[in-house]
Amino acid sequence: MPDELQTLDKLLLQRLNIVCTTYAIDPECQEYSGCSCTIASHRIIYRKAKITPKKIGQFVTVWKRNEAGITAPFSTADTIDFFIILTEDQHQSGCFIFPKAVLEQHGIITTDAKEGKRGFRVYPSWDTPTSKQALKTQQWQQQYFISLTAWNNQTQALAQSILRLADTK
Repeated sequence: MPDELQTLDKLLLQRLNIVCTTYAIDPECQEYSGCSCTIASHRIIYRKAKITPKKIGQFVTVWKRNEAGITAPFSTADTIDFFIILTEDQHQSGCFIFPKAVLEQHGIITTDAKEGKRGFRVYPSWDTPTSKQALKTQQWQQQYFISLTAWNNQTQALAQSILRLADTK
């Protein structure tokens, strides 16, 4: 298993007794530890968010190359179930497990009606954003945030319930 997935495996998957069965490193997204994998029959895009010097939150890219070789946001047509975004700071770690449909609702995934985004900012629970937009974003994101530092029965149940969302589509 590549280094990109070992942290996720150790901090999340092993705790849930889930195995990553296939994986492929995204050579164009090495800066964000990008890869795709299959976890419990779910197709996953994995990224590690980065702390930026001037803004609260962490930034992550979520793009692919289209048939013309141009960067493009992921779309509803892509066979993906979840985007898992690992976040860390000096003392804490966590991950967001975003169902594709949620990122579609928030304009990150391209739909027939609107182009998505090539990157976005995530706000783990330990961040305290000050702008109204960042607070609003953090609010919807928290439903999909799993603390890997403060793991307990509640965080385990949340992770399991998020992963079950793909089974009900």
